[in-house]
Amino acid sequence: MEKNIKNTIDTIYDRRSIRKYLDKSVNPDLVQEILRAAMFAPSGCNKQPWHFVVFDDKDKILQIKDMHPYASALSTAPVCIMVCGDTQKEMAEGFYQVDCSAAIENMLLAANALGLDTCWMGIYPWKDVMENFSKTFALPNNVKPFALISLGYAAMKVERPKRNNENLIHYNKW
Repeated sequence: MEKNIKNTIDTIYDRRSIRKYLDKSVNPDLVQEILRAAMFAPSGCNKQPWHFVVFDDKDKILQIKDMHPYASALSTAPVCIMVCGDTQKEMAEGFYQVDCSAAIENMLLAANALGLDTCWMGIYPWKDVMENFSKTFALPNNVKPFALISLGYAAMKVERPKRNNENLIHYNKW
């Protein structure tokens, strides 16, 4: 693992959704580190109802791109991770979505800290898209496709935006 990891606040502020990647492979050890970070996310009653399907075969990634209406980032991404939720492991109905979201945020931040770039593309709650992914990848009935994460090296640098909007912060009342 790289020794020069960014500090947490800069990682949070610098993370961007990237939709075009360099033609450069991603070290499998970095992918494993990102997945490990995902599994350190909080989850309801520590049930950890997530599963991760890693795609690094370009033909498979392009097949996935064609299955999703907003997955243009997969045209150039060297890696795609499908995050799935296990309804048999969630704390209560509807919690896998919250838990998988926390795992995804950990993935996005870990990737950025390691010098990689990502884009989160939701599958849930589109029932027809979910059904297509479930069928195509023969997911068990209790495992629901939740999101796709493209992973790679950005083709261009995206600057940190200004997002501190004081109008969205409320203290002790609305």
